[in-house]
Amino acid sequence: MVNTTQPTANLSPAPVIEKIQDERLREVSLLTKIMRRPELGALAGLVLVTIFFLSTADASMFTLAGIMNILSPAAQLGILAIAAALLMIGGEFDLSIGSMVAFTGLVFGAFITLNGWPLLLAIAGTFVVAAVLGALNGQMVIRTRLPSFIVTLAFLFILRGLSLVGLKWATGGSTQMRGIGDQAGEGIVRELFSGVAFEGVFSWLAAHDVIAKFPNGTPTVTGVPVSIVWFILFALLATWLLLRTRAGNWIFAAGGDANAARNSGVPVDRVKTGLFMLTACAAALVAILTVLDAGSTDARRGFQKEFEAIIAAVIGGCLLTGGYGSAIGAFFGAIIFGMVSIGLTYTRFDSDWFQVFLGAMLLLAVLFNNFIRRKVTGER
Repeated sequence: MVNTTQPTANLSPAPVIEKIQDERLREVSLLTKIMRRPELGALAGLVLVTIFFLSTADASMFTLAGIMNILSPAAQLGILAIAAALLMIGGEFDLSIGSMVAFTGLVFGAFITLNGWPLLLAIAGTFVVAAVLGALNGQMVIRTRLPSFIVTLAFLFILRGLSLVGLKWATGGSTQMRGIGDQAGEGIVRELFSGVAFEGVFSWLAAHDVIAKFPNGTPTVTGVPVSIVWFILFALLATWLLLRTRAGNWIFAAGGDANAARNSGVPVDRVKTGLFMLTACAAALVAILTVLDAGSTDARRGFQKEFEAIIAAVIGGCLLTGGYGSAIGAFFGAIIFGMVSIGLTYTRFDSDWFQVFLGAMLLLAVLFNNFIRRKVTGER
């Protein structure tokens, strides 16, 4: 008999294929988004420092005059810190930025007092000199393949020495050049780089009893120092550059993986050279602002500002390995500096504790940034 029974079909269930979702399409919680922001540590630090001084400092620290006293040194450091942050995101360092302040201050003063240049031409010439020196820094790093730490450390000493020698030559033996403010003259150009802004607004506020004033009706704070205005504008411009432009993507790419960035068509060498030029021009801006306000320049101008700028950038979330950071974070980091350096004078603490604070804040910032990065990325 022929077996007509049909072979039994394999009725075992088909294997279930899991749908793998692209991690870029996964929904991210609000907390994770916040933790991914580089400036989180600086913002948290600013809140803690503010709470500390609210509980220990004299109440006058948080008056309008006290706040301006805090922001003035923070603004000068902050301009340097934001430029240093952009360069660190691009994967490089510039240890010559403090000495660049002294040298470009000398150049600016010489253009005005020795050459008799108009203020606008002297400012433009100073920026050109700074840009050329910044480009030289960048090209030496790129072409020699030496670490930028070493190249710019050498320029730190070179520029500081040239400032000393140049001042002695220009002044007949002194390390200070005076009379710059007198020869710079007055006018709209000077007002853009020295003095205070929004005087009319502050007078109106005093007249309507919104801010404190003297018995004769003059406001106790006549305006916002111009350096603070430059500080805020520079922070906004740098943030827009990083987050909203193709150049900002290039900066992150160049600092994250330079070889991969080159293979993707990113002009890494041009980006890094441009960042070195930016840090040099930021130093020149600080030199112009401080020289016009003081009316003189000296060889110690900008002393150790390179280290403070890098610390402020690290507090602001920049990683030493590059490819990660924030201009707003450096903005907050500089304000923390200003608050502590000036705030200690409003307390009973010895102001020499400021140096201890710098080291502690640097260490805590690095540990905090590494902790957050590992939590977000899942590294061990």
